[in-house]
Amino acid sequence: MAEKKDYSTAILEKKKSPNRVMVDDTHTTEGDNATQDENSVVYIHPDLMEELGFFRGDCCQIRGKKHKDTVCIVVSDEEVDKQKIKMSKVVRTNLRVRLGDMVSLHTIDVPYGVKIKVLPIDDTIEGLTGNLFETYLKPYFVSSFRPVRVGDVFLVRGAMRAVEFKVVNTDPEPCCLVTKETLIMTEGEPIKREDEERELNALGYDDIGDAVNSLPKFVSSSSFLFATLAFSKILVSNHLRVSFCMVLLELVKPSSLVL
Repeated sequence: MAEKKDYSTAILEKKKSPNRVMVDDTHTTEGDNATQDENSVVYIHPDLMEELGFFRGDCCQIRGKKHKDTVCIVVSDEEVDKQKIKMSKVVRTNLRVRLGDMVSLHTIDVPYGVKIKVLPIDDTIEGLTGNLFETYLKPYFVSSFRPVRVGDVFLVRGAMRAVEFKVVNTDPEPCCLVTKETLIMTEGEPIKREDEERELNALGYDDIGDAVNSLPKFVSSSSFLFATLAFSKILVSNHLRVSFCMVLLELVKPSSLVL
């Protein structure tokens, strides 16, 4: 006899798609160029690359958490599991994901950039003198065509030191390929670390996703009221509190409640 499907949790199930892959870490190699390439390169299995219609060196849009996405160059690697994608900590931070999280891959046409504006993070240039463009940005971008996206942070090594830069805007928006003809502007005050950390730690609906997935484990006729009160205390706003109550009502039939 076939196993009966529990439709009460059907809304929580996600359709399996080949473009949804698990985040894994990249192999750390020696040398500044290897480190800098990890800002804009991700690795997937050749079979998955063929299935998704990517060619080596194509640009790929990666969608993470908190409605964040970025653009990277996709490269095939037979050592990568077919259900995984290898990316650096820099890329993971831009996507607001951790190792083991799921991301989705999408094809995208990235135009050549007319101009971009980038600013350094203040605590990475403390005590640093000299021309940041000549020392860091020019060697970084002149070596290859690199995709950038508004809001992303990238790490550049040079002069025995690493500096973080943030992409403030691009023309065209919201992303582009930086070429030798792209104008790179750096005028403006450095971005404060506390402002960047505040943005990184901003609360979003993805932060409560694990709580939603755990609801069916304890929501029952005898624990419905307890679950409602418990989740109401966890949430930080009335708007989210109402949203969770609506989810609970969808999961539990009113006729099965025992008050």
